[in-house]
Amino acid sequence: MDFVGDVRCSVGESPLWCARQAAWYWVDIAAMTIWRLDAASGRLASWQTTEKVASIALTESGGLIAGMESGIFSLELGSSGMAAQRKLGAPPGGMGPGMRFNDGRCDRQGRFWSGTMFADIAANRPLGNLHRYTVRDGVSAPVVSGLLVQNGLAWSPDGRTMYLSDSHPQRQLVWAFDYDPDDGVPSGQRLFVDMQTLPGRPDGAAVDSDGCYWICGNDGGCVLRFTPDGKLDRRVDVPMLKPSMCSFGGAGLDTLLVTSIAVGKTEGDVWAGAIVMLRPGVIGVAETPFPA
Repeated sequence: MDFVGDVRCSVGESPLWCARQAAWYWVDIAAMTIWRLDAASGRLASWQTTEKVASIALTESGGLIAGMESGIFSLELGSSGMAAQRKLGAPPGGMGPGMRFNDGRCDRQGRFWSGTMFADIAANRPLGNLHRYTVRDGVSAPVVSGLLVQNGLAWSPDGRTMYLSDSHPQRQLVWAFDYDPDDGVPSGQRLFVDMQTLPGRPDGAAVDSDGCYWICGNDGGCVLRFTPDGKLDRRVDVPMLKPSMCSFGGAGLDTLLVTSIAVGKTEGDVWAGAIVMLRPGVIGVAETPFPA
């Protein structure tokens, strides 16, 4: 297991691998920062945004699409240290004061998905919705509603199963859905994993080429792997108590990069906010870029 420099993120999230650039990206939500790690040189670069950026995905044109505080944005990362931001259409209904987007990624066809949440988690307000964004249709109406802390988005290798979690301490659930890759509509919501009795709350996730679902156990200091039928078959401990999201990448898609959170850390969590890379012995699935 390797640490990524001496980086410490307040709220590290949304890691992804860009094969074209041979580079990793992730965000620090609270610091309004996008990070980039060049895999060959180990060189780190960062860009600031003007509002919190919670989730990013690659675009075919070489930029990023992002779920942010006030909507879905296109981001270009130049040499100035500031990301060039362009809002993509109107924000969805229900984006009132205190709301923001959270976890997000593209499905296997390149549609961008992200969910909203009420930022004050302690308020216990189930106002979050899951939305789909395409150039043709803009931001969809809520596809899944009543979420406290939307998280854990991922798709099976064939794109026909969608996963979604709710990280809130009152929920700690992961659901699976049947997914129609042609129209991008999930159906048949069902319980995949109840993490109330497992270490950590279900945060960000990834899927490997065997169809197994890897999810960070936030507050549990581990990443858990579940088989497609929802059985826990592996636990990988990490040095940070609050791992937040994981993603497969590297030249062989055999490296798992894990972000973490320093906000609310306990006294003994000396690695809070660190970024680590490990090789779990499996291969991931390449992310599909957004067609723009």
